[in-house]
Parts: sequence; C-alpha cells; structure tokens
Amino acid sequence: MDFLTTLPIAPAATSLAVLVLLVVFLWPEKNKRYTPIAGTVLHQLINFHRVHHYMTELACKYKTFRMLGFLRTVVYTADPANVEYVYKTNFANYGKGVYLHDILSDSLGDGIFAVDGDKWLHQRKTSSSQFSTKVLRDFSSEIFKTNGLKLAGIIHQAANCNKSIDIQDLFMKSTLDSIVKILLGFDLDTLSGTNNDESIRFSNAADDSNGATLYRVFDIFWKIKRFLNIGSEAMIRENIKVVDQFIYKLINRKIETLQNSEDDELPVKKRDFISRLIETRETDPKYLRDMVLSFIAAGKDTTGSALSWFFYMMCKHPKIQEKIAQEVREATGLNNTSSADEVAAKLTEEALNKMQYLHAALTETLRLYPAVPMNSKVCFSDDTWPDGTSVNKGQGVMFLPYAMGRMAFIWGDDAKEFRPERWLDENGIFREENPFKFLAFNAGPRICLGKDYGYIQMKIFAAILLSSYIFTLDDKNDVLKYKTMITLYISNGLHVLASPRV
Repeated sequence: MDFLTTLPIAPAATSLAVLVLLVVFLWPEKNKRYTPIAGTVLHQLINFHRVHHYMTELACKYKTFRMLGFLRTVVYTADPANVEYVYKTNFANYGKGVYLHDILSDSLGDGIFAVDGDKWLHQRKTSSSQFSTKVLRDFSSEIFKTNGLKLAGIIHQAANCNKSIDIQDLFMKSTLDSIVKILLGFDLDTLSGTNNDESIRFSNAADDSNGATLYRVFDIFWKIKRFLNIGSEAMIRENIKVVDQFIYKLINRKIETLQNSEDDELPVKKRDFISRLIETRETDPKYLRDMVLSFIAAGKDTTGSALSWFFYMMCKHPKIQEKIAQEVREATGLNNTSSADEVAAKLTEEALNKMQYLHAALTETLRLYPAVPMNSKVCFSDDTWPDGTSVNKGQGVMFLPYAMGRMAFIWGDDAKEFRPERWLDENGIFREENPFKFLAFNAGPRICLGKDYGYIQMKIFAAILLSSYIFTLDDKNDVLKYKTMITLYISNGLHVLASPRV
C-alpha cells in the first residue's frame, strides 16, 4: 500500500514550517528541561517505509528526543530508566488516553490493547484468570503440537521436490489456526489450503488494517480522510467490515454450539477461552468481539512474526541452527532418524524446559526483531523523567523496542550481532534480563499475559521443524526488509528451502 499518495505533502510542509517558527519563539518555559527536537512528522512520513531504522538512527544520537507534529509533539525514548519510570514507577500517569484510543478503536474497539482504567483492569483480571489455568495451558500445548505437525507435513512435501516455500505465510496461517482453536475451540484449518477463503480474507483484511492504523500516528489528516471516507481510511473501513463479519460469525457459532450441547459434552467444549468466559456470564457480543480480536492479533501476528524472523536468523546462522537441532535431540532422547511425530510426542513441559539454548535464540531474535517495534502512551499530567526530561499533560510518548535492541549503551558493542549466548549464564542456563530494556513482551502491569504461551508455541514449532529439516534461504544473498505495520512483518515473505536432516 502506498499511503503517501493519499497525503497532501505541500500543505503539511507549510503547516510544519509555521509550527517550527512558533516553537522557536513560544516554546521556552522556566524550570522545564526539554529534549532535542530531532525532526518532524514530515520526516517520519518520508521515512515511513524504513521508520524503525530512522528512529534507531535518532535514538543513537539522542537516547531521548522530540518529534514535532501538527499542534502536538511526541517524546521518544530508548532509555531503560525512562521506560521503567513510565511502565512501572508512575504507571497511573500514562496510558492510551483519548488520542490513542481514537487511533486504535476502529480496529480493536474497546479491547485490552486500546483502553485504560476500569475497562483495561476488568479485561486484564478476566484474561489473567483464564490464562493461568492448567486446563487451558495443556489444551494449548496439544494444539501447538497438532499444528506444528501440519506444518511439518507441508514442508515435507516441499522438501521432496526441492520447492521453495514462503514460511512466513505458513506461520501466519498456523498461528491463526492455533489462536482461534484456543479462544473458540474451532479448527479453521487455514493451513490446509482447503475451504479457507473466509479466514484468508479475514487475515488479509486484519493485516491491511494493521499497517493503515500505524500510519494514523504520523498522518495529521487521517480524521479528515475518515470523515470523507477516502484513501487509507476508506480501506480501513472496508477491512473492518470483513473482520467484524468473520469474528461475529465465530462468536455466534460458539454461543449456538454451547446452547445446543448436551451436558455430558460441556467439559470438553469448555476447554477453550471463550467458552470459559461465557460461563462467567460475559455474553455481550461487542465485548467478546473486542476481546477475541485483540487476542487473535496478539496470538497470530506477534508469534507468526517472531517465528519468521527466527527462521531467517537460522538460515543466516547454520551453526546455530544445527546446535538447536542437537539440543532438541538431547532433550527428547531421540536421534536423527526420529520422525516429526515422534519428536512432537516427546515435547513435554520438562523437555521444553531443557531447551535453554533454543529459548535464548528465540529471545535474541525478539531483541533484534521485536514483534511490536514501537509502543505509545499519553501523559495524563505534567511529569519529569529520571533523565530530567519534562513531559507535559496530553503529550504523546513513544517507546522504541526495535531501536533499543540495537543500542550499544544497553547491550554492548556487539548489540547488532545475533548472539544467543548473551542470554545464558556460565552453566548454559537462560538468564532473564531487565524487562525495561527488553520490551518484546511489554513490561510492568501491562506485561504480556500470553508470554509463556508464545514461548511454548515457538519452541514447539521450532523443535519439530529444526529437528527434521535444514533450512536455507531460497536466495542466499537476499537481505530482508520489514513491512511498516504495528507488527514487524517481513516484507514480501520469507522464502526458504528445506531438506531432510537424515
């Protein structure tokens, strides 16, 4: 999508020039310390296709800085001390606010990622109680194994005829199947490629909305375009219709299934998230829609993205790929001749916990390629950060996980290198880092509820696939680029070749 064609650049440039002059003459306030002005929203629009690189370049220069917009400025920071202060120490003073809720609500409604206060707290408590149950955890693990084996079957067919596959596309389909099964108990079977037109349309519509929603952060005319129903805003509106039709259909089907079930069938049918939620009398369709869509976005986009970048790293680092395959064999007690089914059967919680190097390699991938590369909040009252930065009431603040993963002052001179060993202690045991410098799963009270589920799914998929196949890039000289969205997708997919390890 070429969003820039919908934006009148000349008026924007004129407005920003006037704004800069106003700032020069009117900005100074006594007893306030403001960070450097590193650029304007126009610079961000020009660099939209590489915005995370652009923000990384600025973060290397300033750590904390401001970007001028139309009638507002946004403070950006890559300083872990500032992150901890906002995410934890003064948590109550920062949130989505009206500004970010307006940007997100067309897509996510009043889902957990778009709201603050009582709405967020209610959904957080409800979700936490469900995700903490052993029933849902065991149910999810079996789903991940089933879909991991489906993936292995598709890769087996491709390997037999030396055919290139877009493994990112397969991961996105598989993670969609997995999260819908966990949430609603339905098997979409998107991965099989049969009778899945509806789920593919939903997935494509959700992805397109994802990119266009991020563009709103930088597009000062997005509300006008939404009112006139033109450009990217017209596309969002059409995509949301597709998304809503799909989600409401699933929810209505689930309610109907529960109503028509015999009593002796209910324990089996209530293993999924929404069945257990409905049991607590949460039956408002809009509430369920917003919650389901939020968790589909979290379960599909973030895990699918992380797995894609992980396999890219495996292709770029074949020795690490082999080391992980060996670790899987040792943890499961199997050998090179074991089938994917035999590996999956041995992937117990104990075996997965033994895969410390795999856990470190996945985490290292997320350090360099966080699924959500930028995160926003709004300041509710005037504040001062640990580095002395003054932040005003109503001002936007932006955190930069993608940039932070590349900061030498945080990770050392080898910050840009892929080195899983940085996560292991002298005994080869995974060592957690300060969550406020590693923001892949958020931090503080809003830390991701699905973090453990994400790791389990990624480890199961990786263990099944890497123990059976060697992966290489279809084009060994290919340097991948990201697609600028809320989630860090690989632009144009990840095309790989697979060959059996035996």
